[in-house]
Amino acid sequence: MRKTSTLSLGRRAALVVSALGLALAVTPVADAAPAKATANTAVKVTVTVKGPNGNVFNGSVTTKGHSVTTASGGTHKCDGTNNEANTSAGPTPTAALDDAAKKQGFTWDGSWYPSFDDYFVTTIGGHNGGNAYYWNIAVNGEATQVGGCQLHIKAGDKVAFTWTKINN
Repeated sequence: MRKTSTLSLGRRAALVVSALGLALAVTPVADAAPAKATANTAVKVTVTVKGPNGNVFNGSVTTKGHSVTTASGGTHKCDGTNNEANTSAGPTPTAALDDAAKKQGFTWDGSWYPSFDDYFVTTIGGHNGGNAYYWNIAVNGEATQVGGCQLHIKAGDKVAFTWTKINN
């Protein structure tokens, strides 16, 4: 049995550490998770607002979470932290609607519900659903499961507000 000296163990350890460091330095990091966007970074999304007489708006909007003001609901934050849905602020469907309205010059309104910490969109471009219709919110073709100020959206998303008949 051959004995290994302390010096050769030290050299061996140094070689292993050096080789590992070199391998990590030249290995691509393709499998690394993408960097998270900073809190409340503006994103470009497509917003479509389809009323009973056709499109009220259809175009790109750059948006981020922000305070929203409506005639019926007042001014409240609309940044995804509503109702503790997310821990950081970000762009939301209702904030995108608000930015589209400012860009195109149409009006919208919504009632504020403190228990949900969110708006219920009641009117867009003068169209009020009343008891028969409502403004459905969808992102990428899927109806939202939370309010429009609670859901974070990301760059490239397709946000739609659609005049929808209530099924009785």
